Amino acid sequence: MPHFLIKSENIINDVLTVFDKELYKHIIKALRTEVGEKLLFLDENQIQYETILSKIESDRFLCEIQNKYKSQRKLDIELYIAQSVLNSDAQISAIQKATELGVKGIIPLYTDNCAVKENIIKNKIEKWQKIALESVKQCERADIPKVYNLMHLQELLNNFEQIIVFAESNTKCDFGQYIKKNKIERTKKILVIIGPEGGFSVREFEFFKQNNLPLITLGKLIYRADTALVAALTSVIIGVNNDK
Repeated sequence: MPHFLIKSENIINDVLTVFDKELYKHIIKALRTEVGEKLLFLDENQIQYETILSKIESDRFLCEIQNKYKSQRKLDIELYIAQSVLNSDAQISAIQKATELGVKGIIPLYTDNCAVKENIIKNKIEKWQKIALESVKQCERADIPKVYNLMHLQELLNNFEQIIVFAESNTKCDFGQYIKKNKIERTKKILVIIGPEGGFSVREFEFFKQNNLPLITLGKLIYRADTALVAALTSVIIGVNNDK
């Protein structure tokens, strides 16, 4: 069941009153939710509310809170993804999957072989943030990832404590080999970098080399960029959790 975002100030004596016009339209008009049906809500303090719709008025609806608790549906590591922007459908899929996997932030990355022009990317940020928000609702995440403004590789260096580049060229080191020698510390801000469908350029590989950024392969198979994103993030999450 998807949950909906509300503000705690609208809760009095275990009754939630929803005034938001868009939420009213979506739940009452579009979903045709009726009195007696169950609804899930999440507030700004990451408190989850299990409720029952008790009353529908012309401009609001009321829900009786049956249960409430601190949501645990979030990663306990500071994991971010910087991903070379893909064409429309693949980019949407990448944002959805990154959100479902719990990343704290999604950085649209402009690379030499990027599939989308810079001016187009800059006009898409707000739309991508909304896509991330909708994914949060669907997967019942407790926190909302931020979709950052467009960045270039050199802008990433000073903002993260551990950076891992996943690429299928110029490396034979897989993630298992990497974590044997390089502990991923859950207290650090971790950034995963994923390239475009066409791969990183010679210039970008030289940039990684000059800045001592590790190049990790995902194995013998060649993945689409949005699939590589899922494989890379999953590898890091499992690697961190196995090192508890």
